[in-house]
Amino acid sequence: MSAVIKKVAGPLVVAQDMSGANMFDVVRVSDTRLIGEIIELHDELASIQVYEETGGLAPGMPVETTGVPLSVELGPGLLKSIYDGIQRPLEAIKQMSGGRLQRGIEAPSLDRQKKWRFVPSVKEGDVVTGGDIIGAVQETELVSHKIMIPPNMSGSVKSIAEGDYTVEETVGVIATESEETDITLLQKWPVRRERPVARKLNPTVPLVTGQRVIDALFPVAKGGTAAVPGPFGSGKTVVQHQLAKWADVDIVVYIGCGERGNEMTDVLLEFPELKDPKSGKSLMERTVLIANTSDMPVAAREASVYTGVTIAEYYRDMGYSVALMADSTSRWAEAMREMSGRLEEMPGEEGYPAYLGSRLAQFYERAGRVIAIGKDGREGALSIIGAVSPSGGDISEPVTQATLRIVKVFWSLDSQLAYARHFPAVNWLTSYSLYLSDMENWFNDNVKQDWMRKRARIMLLLQEESELDEIVRLVGIDALSPPDRLKLEAARSIREDFLHQDAFHEVDTYTSLEKQYAMMSLVLNFYEMAQNALDDGADMDALVSLPVREQIGRVKYLAGDELEPQLEAINRRLAAEIGEVKEKGGAN
Repeated sequence: MSAVIKKVAGPLVVAQDMSGANMFDVVRVSDTRLIGEIIELHDELASIQVYEETGGLAPGMPVETTGVPLSVELGPGLLKSIYDGIQRPLEAIKQMSGGRLQRGIEAPSLDRQKKWRFVPSVKEGDVVTGGDIIGAVQETELVSHKIMIPPNMSGSVKSIAEGDYTVEETVGVIATESEETDITLLQKWPVRRERPVARKLNPTVPLVTGQRVIDALFPVAKGGTAAVPGPFGSGKTVVQHQLAKWADVDIVVYIGCGERGNEMTDVLLEFPELKDPKSGKSLMERTVLIANTSDMPVAAREASVYTGVTIAEYYRDMGYSVALMADSTSRWAEAMREMSGRLEEMPGEEGYPAYLGSRLAQFYERAGRVIAIGKDGREGALSIIGAVSPSGGDISEPVTQATLRIVKVFWSLDSQLAYARHFPAVNWLTSYSLYLSDMENWFNDNVKQDWMRKRARIMLLLQEESELDEIVRLVGIDALSPPDRLKLEAARSIREDFLHQDAFHEVDTYTSLEKQYAMMSLVLNFYEMAQNALDDGADMDALVSLPVREQIGRVKYLAGDELEPQLEAINRRLAAEIGEVKEKGGAN
């Protein structure tokens, strides 16, 4: 007896007579062949989350199981592509059906006609195992796409040849003890299963982003995890865009899961025009975009997250450093809550399912700096940065709290900083990074030996400023001693001259670690020299109104060639002006 629909409840469809089906099998629903996935089985009843609009479905319509789990196609052509949550290529679908996405439409994720130049790196008779690289395809001008043996295969190379191939054509044959297997440029991998690695490495290398508040105060490691929670309008999406543009990675996978359509449109329009800072080529040359906006079917949000992380793992296994941006995991959690409610599961806090924390953990734990499987022991890294959108900016809500228990870096966006036009609006008092001790040696060895000491000094000044602000609010600034007033001035300089960064300024949008160190040093030099002058009797008002402070504040806008001579000139002028104030103070 063939399977048919028994019940329809929004994106949830219950089918009966599904005796041969398995959990997480992909199914086709109704004559329009809507794509869905089995998420619950009871005897011959299967609960299916449908990844398309279910309007018009009715009991009695046919349901067909494919017998395979939801999988992604992995091969040349992923980069520069824009997919929906279940890896349907939106550009190809637009050509097939126009500007509106038709239900049940099918299109291969990778172009079946395009030919790629395959250059082998092994020869006939070589013994290969899962993960070994057998050749390469120049996928874009920036990225060489390594063709790997599937993880569960090993044998000897019976035949392999250089040439132009489509993703489905055989490039070589691997002979095992019992059979011969054709190798193509295309692999398939179930999205819910983590790709295997040889071993994970300690997170000792920072992911340099060029954003000063992140790199200097709350760095994330390559292969690390970070969360960016914040209320509406606090700049989550711009932070994600900045990281996608400037992070020190080879590949970017950007997932817009449930965010507003106009924000995703900005990404789609902006990324092709952006230039990669290393090569000058378009940023899309090393980017995969997955668009599943808030007006698209809710169930596909969950699939979009797993689709993105599987593609990211694939490039990590080639030996690349990959950054995955998920914007935002709150919308994914809301989709889980909706599906859980329709399944009539026992709700947890605020109606979210009891397994919310474990699902988030399964996602974030796929990050890591690893040694890939295969004989060459290549190193790759997958860093995951997830935006969280708590309702009303309340970070005590379940999604934020579950995320914080998993990730090691917390960039807390503050609505008050955003309203004050201080961007990035990362609150330095509530944010943290648990990678600092692991990366201390790297910063000290690769930037400057006293990097961490300067960072600690800056953090102390910002914390002391917070304590002094309480006193100022109670009794006024005139009640403070001159040394305390100087601390407030130094902290203000840190906030305005160092931490504040303009994402849309040609120079200020990105700051190298060397320039960040120089800027930290300038602000701390002013504070320490002014402190000494104050001890020698200098006038406080004269110290805080030094003309050179204007120049210190404008260092952020200096490009590389101008920076070095200007820094020397500013340091000389700072010493001279403080010397003059000291002389006047001594004379008085």
